Amino acid sequence: MVKTLRKWLPDAIVVVAFVAISFAYFFPADIEGRILYRHDSSAGRGSGQELSEYYQRTGETTRWTGSLFSGMPTYQMAPAYKSLKVLDQVRDAYHLWLPDYVWYLFAYLLGFYILLRAFDFKQMLAALGSLIWAFSTYFIIIIAAGHYWKVMALAYLPPMIAGMVVAYRGHYLRGLALVAIFTALEVQANHVQMTYYYLMVILAIIVAFLVDAIREKRYAHFLKATAMCLAGAFIGVLINISNLYHTWEYSKESMRGKSELVKADAANQTSSGLDRDYITQWSYGVGETWTLLVPNAKGGASVPLSQNTIGMKHADNNYRPIYQQLGQYWGSQPGTSGPVYVGAFVVMLFIFGLFIVKGPMKWALLVAPLLSIMLSWGKNFMGLTNLFLDHVPMYAKFRTVASILVVAEFCIPLLAMMALKTIMDDPQLLKRKLKYLYLSLALTAGPCLLFALMPRLCFGNLVSPSEMAALAGWPPEHLAPLLNNLNEVRRAILSADCWRSLWIILLGTLILLLMRAGKLKKTYAILGIAALCLIDLWAINKRYLNDGMFVDKQVKTQPVRQTATEQAILQDKQPGYRVLNLATNTFNENETSYYLKSIGGYHPAKLRRYQELIDAHIAPEMQRIMPAITESQANLMAVNGDSLFPILNMLNAKYFILPLQGGQTVPIQNPYAMGPAWVVDKVEYVDNANEEIEAIGRADLRTTAIVDRRWADALAPAASHDSPMDGLTRLCLRPSAPAENHVEMTSYEPNRLTYDVNTSNGGVIVFSEVFYPGWKATIDGKEVPVARANYVLRAIRIEAGHHEVELSFFPKTVDTTETMASVAYLLLLAAVGLAIWNEWRNRKKKISEQPDK
Repeated sequence: MVKTLRKWLPDAIVVVAFVAISFAYFFPADIEGRILYRHDSSAGRGSGQELSEYYQRTGETTRWTGSLFSGMPTYQMAPAYKSLKVLDQVRDAYHLWLPDYVWYLFAYLLGFYILLRAFDFKQMLAALGSLIWAFSTYFIIIIAAGHYWKVMALAYLPPMIAGMVVAYRGHYLRGLALVAIFTALEVQANHVQMTYYYLMVILAIIVAFLVDAIREKRYAHFLKATAMCLAGAFIGVLINISNLYHTWEYSKESMRGKSELVKADAANQTSSGLDRDYITQWSYGVGETWTLLVPNAKGGASVPLSQNTIGMKHADNNYRPIYQQLGQYWGSQPGTSGPVYVGAFVVMLFIFGLFIVKGPMKWALLVAPLLSIMLSWGKNFMGLTNLFLDHVPMYAKFRTVASILVVAEFCIPLLAMMALKTIMDDPQLLKRKLKYLYLSLALTAGPCLLFALMPRLCFGNLVSPSEMAALAGWPPEHLAPLLNNLNEVRRAILSADCWRSLWIILLGTLILLLMRAGKLKKTYAILGIAALCLIDLWAINKRYLNDGMFVDKQVKTQPVRQTATEQAILQDKQPGYRVLNLATNTFNENETSYYLKSIGGYHPAKLRRYQELIDAHIAPEMQRIMPAITESQANLMAVNGDSLFPILNMLNAKYFILPLQGGQTVPIQNPYAMGPAWVVDKVEYVDNANEEIEAIGRADLRTTAIVDRRWADALAPAASHDSPMDGLTRLCLRPSAPAENHVEMTSYEPNRLTYDVNTSNGGVIVFSEVFYPGWKATIDGKEVPVARANYVLRAIRIEAGHHEVELSFFPKTVDTTETMASVAYLLLLAAVGLAIWNEWRNRKKKISEQPDK
């Protein structure tokens, strides 16, 4: 027992140190209970309010919300499944129940520590590597941005890979258990893009182990280890099958799925349906790659230039108001929260590792980051990007290609630490390989010195193309001096960080040389490098995530105050109506959805057809509203609303929220809103999505439904045997007298809607509700098929008479996948139990083989 405690004590000390460091970084906000309040995290508050209220009222989880985008599934908003509650407990225990923000950083540190220990690093070196990896700037910046799912996905990848390493090092059952547990946590993090990118790392590592196995002719070992890893991954995936299946199902209908529209610029479309320019909008510049070595190689973050104290020392006072509008960042991306910086001395160790680390793992850790860097260039290196977009499965489903640099951020620190381990294991190596140390110094410190002395010569004009376009209207005699001073300001910013990186590299190299000369013990050298790297990365990260960004917790936890406009609209007690908020960035906010059902909203993976509707019809109609209100003096009855905004009418946009001076708003009622549902007497069938989206812009949607031919059978009269395919238009009924129809929504829940319908002749009911597979419809308790009409809406056939209609969304697939997840838990328990039993058996065997003293 004492021996076991002594064995694990150093690891326990490291874990305690990680906790202390994590608290220290967020001090004092963490102990004061202050929180970050960022758009990407605060956006979920409005969109999730209806879900939260439904759960509090019923104790159940709704899989649909009507609060944004006229309705959408909640699979990617709140992937809550009962099967994952056990995994939640495992996750919280792994994080030691630490508070938010603190545990994000702690999970980074602990995860990479587990990986390095799997690679047989001693505790002190493993702790150093964890600091280097965890404080890479991108990992801290995404905390500041509120990308918490991405944080978790990145945090669980290193220990998942550690399970692979353990398996390939011969501990099969232990590896299986680790892979299973951390695959389950990784998939639960629900950021497919980060997991997908790390498959590049996993594949590279597997190839490295395969080469080793071939060299040593250990084929059976390799196959057995691979089988254990696959088994562990299968268990981890199966635990998350509910989330995975419904994410996959949703992806086919979302912006990540292939569009049915055939665009004029077909070459710009990928096989996934996403446009190439959309996927590559955030592409790292080729020259921007130097941020790995020099953080401000492109100025840093897109924050006002006037906030940079170094730059403002060189600013002309006449241009200071302009510098409040221009950003510090001057790269080619539309904007950025900060650079990808892994540490200047870390890059130097990585280069040194290429010369001194032996084995195929080195080449794996070289090829993967180089490929990720070239792919991060996106539109700046379209040859390779197009190759991957067209031929690599799923690659075209993800945008923001610059984020693939997470692969480089993994491999560079890992090879750097392997280099340091090689040095510590063989101190004489520095004497034998001294020339490579100096070469690595020249390859990293050299560019820093060159950039510091001649930034304009190396980088050219320090003004981005978008800034040049914005300033193009200036008279030449005024523009030239501004550009000269702007370049001088940015030269100072760039040079300061180049000198900084240069000194970091020189100090780190000095530590190695002192150790080589016998002036510094290995332990002190490791501590010195740890201090140097931590100080370096800590200071840079504080530029992008610091205490000043935290606010009082009450800002987020206190109820959102209703505005006078919202109070006025909420006096309308009719269920089902929607609002269009023109006083905000309509499709980049969710605050409207907190109290009201919004036409707009914010979600990075909204339904594809709804986005296409926005582009083709909703956005142009929004441009017509303000002139119409002005022309009619806020009396929309005086204009032809059916011709000005027919799509907004069919979406039941009953209220428009307009901006006033002083930040105030006012609601305007739209008298043309078509209500929750209506009966049409005509159906016009079309052959494809292009015809469908074009037809809804010219048809009278009050009397006609536009339907793709594939839905003809679902809307055909029950007793009809004649084909609806003979013409573009088919009358649903041919009444001898005008039809009298009454449709009223009688109750609303996000996943269950009921209507009272009275129709004299029958026909087709079109609902102002977004179509999605899985919605069921009943008429007087009898299920009927649901068709898609008007490009995005639901429709059903109804006969004459008085009926009760119900639409409901309770996917049966949830029950099926939850059962499968339960089986996976049993498999995981068996795997963990076998691993523990095997460890106990091996230890007992070793004790029995020891000679008696």
